[in-house]
Amino acid sequence: MKRIVIGGTHSGCGKTTVTCAVLAALKARGLALSSFKCGPDYIDPMFHRRITGVAAHNLDSRFCGDDMLRQLLCENSRNSDISVIEGVMGYFDGADGRGSAYSVSLITDSLAVVVIDCKGASESIGAVVHGFMNYRAPNNIKGFIFNRLPDRLVPMAERICAELGAEYFGLFPSGAPHVDSRRLGLVTADEIADIQEKLAELGRLAEKHILLDKLLMTAEAPEPEYTPHEMHRLFAKSLPKIAVASDNAFCFIYSDNISILEKLGCRIEYFSPIHDDKIPADACGLILSGGYPELYAGKLSANPSMRDSVRDAVLGGMPTIAECGGFMYLHDRLRTADGTEYPMAGVINAEAFETDKLRRFGYANLTAEEDSLLFRRGDRIPAHEFHYWDSTDCGSGLRALKTDGRSWECVHTSPTLYAGFPHLYFGADVRLAERFAAACGYFGGLNGKDL
Repeated sequence: MKRIVIGGTHSGCGKTTVTCAVLAALKARGLALSSFKCGPDYIDPMFHRRITGVAAHNLDSRFCGDDMLRQLLCENSRNSDISVIEGVMGYFDGADGRGSAYSVSLITDSLAVVVIDCKGASESIGAVVHGFMNYRAPNNIKGFIFNRLPDRLVPMAERICAELGAEYFGLFPSGAPHVDSRRLGLVTADEIADIQEKLAELGRLAEKHILLDKLLMTAEAPEPEYTPHEMHRLFAKSLPKIAVASDNAFCFIYSDNISILEKLGCRIEYFSPIHDDKIPADACGLILSGGYPELYAGKLSANPSMRDSVRDAVLGGMPTIAECGGFMYLHDRLRTADGTEYPMAGVINAEAFETDKLRRFGYANLTAEEDSLLFRRGDRIPAHEFHYWDSTDCGSGLRALKTDGRSWECVHTSPTLYAGFPHLYFGADVRLAERFAAACGYFGGLNGKDL
C-alpha cells in the first residue's frame, strides 16, 4: 500500500503547493490517487479534490484513536495506486503528542518527506536538515523537497542530504504558481477562475523538478494493521434522506462524516441554500455545514422561501446539525463589521456578528451538560473551532474545555438539534452519527416521509 506524508518545516513553507503539484503530476501519469490532510482543515482538501476528482479525507490524531486513524487511511485508499498525506503546520507541531503530521506518520507507519523553504538561505539549509533528521528520531522522515531552491544550489542540497543521511527528492522552483489557502482565506478552490490551469502547471513543474519515481518507490509499504470499528446499517429497508447544505456559502463538510452516515444506511441529498427554493422533499434530517455565509449574506437573505423552509423544518422537529456557518444561518440576522444587517432563518433568537480576530480558535473537548440529539449527559467529545464571528447567544447545552484550562458554555442542544460554532468529526465517536441517523429514521417514520 503506497503512501507518503508531505510535511513542512513550518506553516507557509509551501507544503500545500508542493502537495498539489505532486498530486497533479501523478494524476497526469494516470495514477489513481487518494489524498488526505492531517488535522481538521477543510480548505486544503478542496484543492486536493479539484486535482484528483474524488473526495479528500482528513487524518486527525486529536480527533481519532490510533485504530480509527489507520482504518480511515486504509478504507479510503482501497482503490488507489498511492495515497498522499499532506501535513499540518510544521511536521512536529501539535499538542499533547497528537494532531501533528509526525504523529500521523508514526501511527500509520508512513514515511515522510519534508518541504523546506530555501528562500534567502544556502549552507544554513544544512542546519535545518540536521535538526529535522535528529529531532525525536526515529521520526519517519526519509528526506526533503527544497522549495524555492535556485538551480545553482542543487549540488549543495544533494551534498547536505548525503552527509546527513537524508534523501534528496528534488526542488520546487521560485516563481511557480502558488496555492496558498491561508492567503486566499475566504476564497475556495471552486471560486478561482484559472485554478485548473494553475494546478496543471504545478503538475508540469513537479514532473520536471521533483524525483517522482523515487517518491513512489519510497512510498511502498505494507498496509498498517488495525482493529476495525464495525459500522452496521441501522435500517434494513427504509433509508432516511438527509439534506446536506452544499454550495459556496456552505462548503465545510468532512467527507468521512458523509460516508459514515451512508454506511449506517442514510441517503444523502445535497442542496443549495443560495439557489434552491426549499430543502429536498422527504428529507428526514438536515445538515447545515460550515463555510462562508457572511460572503453570501445578501443572496441568502434574498431567498426567503429557503429561509422559511429551513425554519419550518427545524422548528418542526427535523433532526438538525448546524455547525459554525450553518449555526450563523439559523440566527435571526447577521451583522457585518460595517453595521449591515441581513435577515436569516430565525431559528436562533440572536444575532451573529463579525469581529476582528479569531474567536475560541483550536481544539476543545465538549462535555454534555444534558441529553440531546447527538450527546448524552457526561459525554466528552473532541471538536474544533475556526471563526472570526461570534453570537449574542452561543448556547449552553455543552461545556468546552481547552488543554490550558479555559472553558465556556456553548451550543444550542435539544432532542432534535445541535447548533453551535464547534465542528464535529464523526470518526472521533461514531455514536454521534448513529444517534443522528436513528433520530432521522424515527422522524421520517413519525411524519410519513417517503423512506
